[in-house]
Amino acid sequence: MNRRLEHKVALVTGGAAGIGAAIVRRFVAEGARVLVGDRDQPRGSALCTELGPATAFQVLDVAEADSFAAALDRAIALWGRLDILVNNAGIALPAATVQETSLDEFDSLVAVNLRSVFLGCKLAYPHLRRSRGCVLNISSMAGVTGQERHAVYGATKGAINALTKCTAVDWGRDGLRINALCPAGVRTETLRQWMQAQPDAAGIETYLNQIHALGYCPDPDEIAIAAAFLCSDEAKFITGHLLPVSGGSECGYNVHAPVPLADPQS
Repeated sequence: MNRRLEHKVALVTGGAAGIGAAIVRRFVAEGARVLVGDRDQPRGSALCTELGPATAFQVLDVAEADSFAAALDRAIALWGRLDILVNNAGIALPAATVQETSLDEFDSLVAVNLRSVFLGCKLAYPHLRRSRGCVLNISSMAGVTGQERHAVYGATKGAINALTKCTAVDWGRDGLRINALCPAGVRTETLRQWMQAQPDAAGIETYLNQIHALGYCPDPDEIAIAAAFLCSDEAKFITGHLLPVSGGSECGYNVHAPVPLADPQS
């Protein structure tokens, strides 16, 4: 295992499960100390117990400035610095068209998916400026190529992509980097539960494999590998980049979905 993140301190939002938990595990394995920020205290605390003293858990509502500031303060109090912010927390539902999405649902998607990234970048900036650190935003191919029945979700991810590029320009003079990862489907627990609830589970399994040009739907660990690279010094001249970690799905799907898909990333 590489130790590319030795002596670095990271905050990973939505770190208790799914892609976030995989990133936490990978970062710790590569030498980082990680604050796991999440609303799910039981799962987050269990993950930190599993991984040991290189981690700590903090209850975090990413849409609330005071909650985000408290998490950043906790990381500084524990380890004296912040080198990496991973804005991973997000929601995907409802999986709906514009006309089917209520105003409350729209506000919720924007608050959790986009406001949180803005808050994280804004509040972490002074800490990252001192360490010449970096931000990694977990976005989605839905914000690049579009996705059926995910109008507002895709819009929030497209906005994250634009925010990433604009902030890269603003922060470059400070030596700060900011990038985004764009997965397509990822085999998280949420995706597995959704698959089991479908009337044609076998058909969904085939679909999820075939939308990726490499022929399979990845586990969260494969997203975490790319995350560790972009947050390491090996990527020190990469900023403002939207990296597809999508098995070539953006090159064209091989099949049509048998039913509208719920989002596979949360």
